[in-house]
Amino acid sequence: MTPWALLGRICLITGGALMALGLLFILLGKMNFTGLPGDIFVKRENFSFYFPIVTCIVISLVLSLLFNLFRR
Repeated sequence: MTPWALLGRICLITGGALMALGLLFILLGKMNFTGLPGDIFVKRENFSFYFPIVTCIVISLVLSLLFNLFRR
């Protein structure tokens, strides 16, 4: 396989993954997904702070499992 063909394949896979991620964000926005229980959200008069710690942990676990499955 030539380097250009490999680069083209990498670009296609990356583009497809970004499209799937964008579609997921659109669907989650329409379902009013605001996070998981345990995420930190502080709202004051002129300040709001959101730290999705539990969501980050769940995403990390799912990605770790997927990468381990595809690596084998």
